[in-house]
Amino acid sequence: MKYRRIGSPPSRILYGSTTTPSLILTLLLILMATRFSLSRSAHFCLRPTSSFSPSSTKNLLQCRSCSLWSSSFSLCLHTFRKSTSPGNRPRKSITVRSFSPSSASISDHPSKMSMASDDNPLLKDFDFPPFDVIEAKHVRPGIRALLKKIDEELSALEKTVEPTWPKLVEPLEKIIDRLTVVWGAVNHLKSVKDNPELRSALEEVQPEKVAFQLKLGQSKPIYNAFKAIRESPEWDSLNDARKRIVESQIKEAVLSGISLEDDKREQFNKIEQDLAKLSQKFEENVLDSTKKFEKLITDKKDIEGLPATSLGLAAQTAVSKGHENATAEDGPWIITLDAPSYMSVMQHAKNRTLREEVYRAYINRASSGDLDNTEIINQILKLRLEKAKLLGYNNYAEVSMALKMATVEKAEELLEKLRSASWDPAVKDLEDLKDFCKSQGSPEADDLNHWDITFWSERLRESKYELNEEELRPYFSLPRVMDGLFNLVKMLFDINVEPVDGLAPVWNNDVRFYRVNDSSGSPIAYFYFDPYSRPSEKRGGAWMDEVVSRSRVLSRDGSNARLPVAHMVCNQMPPVGDKPSLMTFREVETVFHEFGHALQHMLTKQDEGLVAGIRGVEWDAVELPSQFMENWCYHRDTLMGIAKHHETGETLPEDIYKKLLAAKTFRAGTLSLRQLRFATVDLELHAKYVPGGSESIYCVDQRVSKKTQVLPPLPDDKFLASFSHIFAGGYAAGYYSYKWAEVLSADAFSAFEDVGLENEKAVKETGQRFRETVLALGGGKAPLEVFVQFRGREPSPEPLLRHNGLLTSSA
Repeated sequence: MKYRRIGSPPSRILYGSTTTPSLILTLLLILMATRFSLSRSAHFCLRPTSSFSPSSTKNLLQCRSCSLWSSSFSLCLHTFRKSTSPGNRPRKSITVRSFSPSSASISDHPSKMSMASDDNPLLKDFDFPPFDVIEAKHVRPGIRALLKKIDEELSALEKTVEPTWPKLVEPLEKIIDRLTVVWGAVNHLKSVKDNPELRSALEEVQPEKVAFQLKLGQSKPIYNAFKAIRESPEWDSLNDARKRIVESQIKEAVLSGISLEDDKREQFNKIEQDLAKLSQKFEENVLDSTKKFEKLITDKKDIEGLPATSLGLAAQTAVSKGHENATAEDGPWIITLDAPSYMSVMQHAKNRTLREEVYRAYINRASSGDLDNTEIINQILKLRLEKAKLLGYNNYAEVSMALKMATVEKAEELLEKLRSASWDPAVKDLEDLKDFCKSQGSPEADDLNHWDITFWSERLRESKYELNEEELRPYFSLPRVMDGLFNLVKMLFDINVEPVDGLAPVWNNDVRFYRVNDSSGSPIAYFYFDPYSRPSEKRGGAWMDEVVSRSRVLSRDGSNARLPVAHMVCNQMPPVGDKPSLMTFREVETVFHEFGHALQHMLTKQDEGLVAGIRGVEWDAVELPSQFMENWCYHRDTLMGIAKHHETGETLPEDIYKKLLAAKTFRAGTLSLRQLRFATVDLELHAKYVPGGSESIYCVDQRVSKKTQVLPPLPDDKFLASFSHIFAGGYAAGYYSYKWAEVLSADAFSAFEDVGLENEKAVKETGQRFRETVLALGGGKAPLEVFVQFRGREPSPEPLLRHNGLLTSSA
């Protein structure tokens, strides 16, 4: 899915000492009021080619590790470095066939696919994408040859289509999958190995790809065949998954403009082309403006307070920029806007002037000069509104909600209830911070500004809970965290994860490749893990994405379903010197979050490829497994199994674990309001904003912030210019879904609490039930039905309120 999110710890949505029955009842009613829309069919895809909807750009499941998530702008980590990770080990040479771009090998059609080059890796039959050899020069000929081939297949299908599964859905899935796999591989490389040549090649062929998607999405013969299936006597005999596919494809065809007359359809198609270009340019500007900022520091007193790991990273960055003799002790040091560097300054730098400079640079990324996204945003909003009007909707938010569980009104209602519950605790947060600042004799106590909040919040947290995030890093080394994560899912879901480096080509030596086996040792899925920041080429944040989905139709051997393969990408602190990657607790939560997404993709038992795994799951339910997994970071046995000092092997002291639990809701009101600002401004821009009117986009944000920020943003705050979730991702009029899904995830985790987290037998049984429902059923069943099948009842907001300090645990 695409931006959500980008990575971070779970959002502590509500916080306070009291609540009222009316609040609980209201939240419950909000959920229950959507049960009918929850049951409506809607189709969700990780990539637009996963269905024949051309209306979206590449959709990644982007998670809260992004700067827009936490109060401390926990974005993603960037740094230049020479790798010392295990990923550099020699690769085994193994040939394995597990999947290919389609069940019919591309190489089976030499007369039609040889128009590019026999050496073009994009046109070869492969089991795993050849990431190690794909280059920009392959993109233009490869994508064009592929588009020509599948266009011919589409034309042939339109002439012979019949309203049956073998004559409609199966050939359609093959066409969709071919483009999904090949385009997905190229677009993935742009996210993790960006360069000007690749950008240029993608920009040139993207209109041709979008044009094919539009043709596919507006195919009358295919649309009519799906309608005929729905109206046939056999309809009642179809299983849930097939009914969901048919209904969602019909709905998406309408949203793709199939009902528009010639002139309006031409206008619609132009809008889609323009939106694809604008979104791509938006994201490139964000990346380039983030890379552009560098602050060279030569005087150590200017970076007083930065921990040793941060100084080492700053010196390592300086070395990569030509300062060959830079050291952590003596510098020089280079500060950037990449998360490890930016976050370290905001949390620890005593130099207030430095904090202000870095903060202002961060919130104004991509808002000036050649990289200014302001007009791009205006054009995106204008075109989205035009698109909505063409489709007969009042605004773009209504278009977005057509494929979600919620409605605009219900989303706004939930956000307002959460806002009102979070406001007083957030006011108290700021008062506590001011009081603490005064007690420390700080001169800025009476004038706290945004560049002071994170710094003094960290000092208050250290004082209140005696917790220092940097001092926790040695207990969270990446290898140990991954081992603990894999042990947890083995216990919960009876699977085994093993590294199989060398089995598949990778795009960087730091990338690890894993196989997921069932209890008998048979492989059921694979995934790539790219953990570290690479600021020169890698997009920020954390995300999960599919490589291929599980599919019966695309079986390699004709009997066993093709196995799913996923990407899992983070941007955390790389190894520095001879130390492994040492993680903050937030980064640990991010890894668990992304693996939750990957689990839903990999552990699906759905064989219908168009609704397997995350495909077909409504956007505002898709965060359930990821947010669910974050809860286990606070589970004592899980955390203690992970938290071992990387040098001594010492387990995290018990008293520190208890402090971590106590600090779980620290400044929860403030963190909640921050997320609510993003969600609310998103809906305002897509439901009520008039492009070209008297109010600018930044004025809208300032207006929204008066109700969602206790400390108003700076007058020149232009964070919208880098809000990639909604302008370059799939979260337009959908950012609220984080909160929506959090109700579901908290209640799901409460099922484990109910049976007793220390009762391993009961936890395993509950884990198996979670696997067989939430993780196995994919988009083949409506999310509410899946939840009820797991939980035995409809969702309740009580666990969320309790987890966030609004209710006292009954235990």
